[in-house]
Amino acid sequence: MNRRDSLKAIGLTAISAGLVLEACKPGKEKIVKVEEEAQPGRQDFEIARDKKLNSYKFFNDHEMATITVLVDIIIPKDDKSGSASEAKVPDFIEFIVKDMPEHQTPMRGGLKWLDLQCLNRFEKTFKDASLSQQIEMVDDIAYPEKVKPGLAQGVAFFNLMRNLTASGFYTTEIGVNDLGYIGNVPNRWEGVPADVLKQYGMEGV
Repeated sequence: MNRRDSLKAIGLTAISAGLVLEACKPGKEKIVKVEEEAQPGRQDFEIARDKKLNSYKFFNDHEMATITVLVDIIIPKDDKSGSASEAKVPDFIEFIVKDMPEHQTPMRGGLKWLDLQCLNRFEKTFKDASLSQQIEMVDDIAYPEKVKPGLAQGVAFFNLMRNLTASGFYTTEIGVNDLGYIGNVPNRWEGVPADVLKQYGMEGV
């Protein structure tokens, strides 16, 4: 089972169906306004809250670059659909940690932990390590049942990162298409099934 398929197997309980990714871009008030018009049921306080959250950044450039690498390791581009970063999942995560402040310390602490681990192993931060080194680091914290002693903090951080990545990706058009979801479609009536007609002796009728 590949990484993308593994993600489909986990429960995406953190997904919020009403959260539109394009409205989460920091500083993009024009985009937010468009989404407001697309959701006329939103209240004034919700609009004001989103504008406030979009008015500042939480993660610095280094942290955002690290998040971008991580989300693309979790959901890479394949021949079926784009990667997590192409679906703008880093912007989603930036918005979520501002909207849900309880994620701020675990995320920032986890990113620092990841860099310290890579500096000790490879003398490079995670984002500057080679792809093989990044995968090695991720593999050590991606599977809780196989985790080595001393990596519990990394496992907790990666679980949160994986959940946020999946939530962000599968609430975008790219993610929905990847799942193959086509929404509600009308049924096509093709008559009574042949085996039912035969059962009641009406196959020739």
